[in-house]
Amino acid sequence: MKHVVALSGGKDSTAMALRLQEVEPREYMFVCTPTGDELPDMIAHWKKLGDMLGSSLLPVTAGVSLHGLIRRERMLPNHRARFCTRKLKLEPYYRWLEEQKPCVSYVGLRADEETRAGMIFPEQDGIQMRFPMREWGWTEGHVWQYLHDRGVTIPARTDCASCYHQTLGEWWRLWKLHPEIYAKSEYQEIKIQEVYGVAHTFRSPQRDTWPAGLTDLRKEFERGRIPQNTVQQIDAFGGEVRRSMRGGACRVCSM
Repeated sequence: MKHVVALSGGKDSTAMALRLQEVEPREYMFVCTPTGDELPDMIAHWKKLGDMLGSSLLPVTAGVSLHGLIRRERMLPNHRARFCTRKLKLEPYYRWLEEQKPCVSYVGLRADEETRAGMIFPEQDGIQMRFPMREWGWTEGHVWQYLHDRGVTIPARTDCASCYHQTLGEWWRLWKLHPEIYAKSEYQEIKIQEVYGVAHTFRSPQRDTWPAGLTDLRKEFERGRIPQNTVQQIDAFGGEVRRSMRGGACRVCSM
């Protein structure tokens, strides 16, 4: 019987994996599903987790990166077409898990998430599902306290660097801290329009009054415009951007 723990790298799966190894020591297979568009902080976090767990995380991939998938699908992912998560994470992991039968799959759902189903597989298919944090009665508060006690910091972003779902402030932070990654996403928007004649953008035009396209958004950032509340978010991330900001405060608001 194999024991499989999927590690997204978020707070819940991280806490579950570390605590599970403490209370039920056995040989586990720790698995991650990289998309090829992770931020350096996320890659470093997976590496640190592997060191703490004493076992490198096994990457299960679709054989194509996010940007490669975008070219293949001829479109950018969005709220109505979230093919990125399905094709890069869920489907590859499901196929891989089927090959591990019989196995136990440990899912990081908390006791205060009664309505969430997670990655459920029929028991008769040879995949037994366990929800350790529900068994322990762990809520979000327990998770954060445990991570604090273990000295584990979760990256500010655990999703793709180019995720359409991220906030305006996170796009600003990407441009500020990782201009080369921002430029890659900007180029992707341009090529989609040039090659396929479709003016798609990662950001929805209806979200706010800022430009939706990353090229025009970058020009606003370069002019010194900073999204509201971004400085407050930066403080929560450790202040690494604040040190590089001219003036150190948002000119739009006092936060």
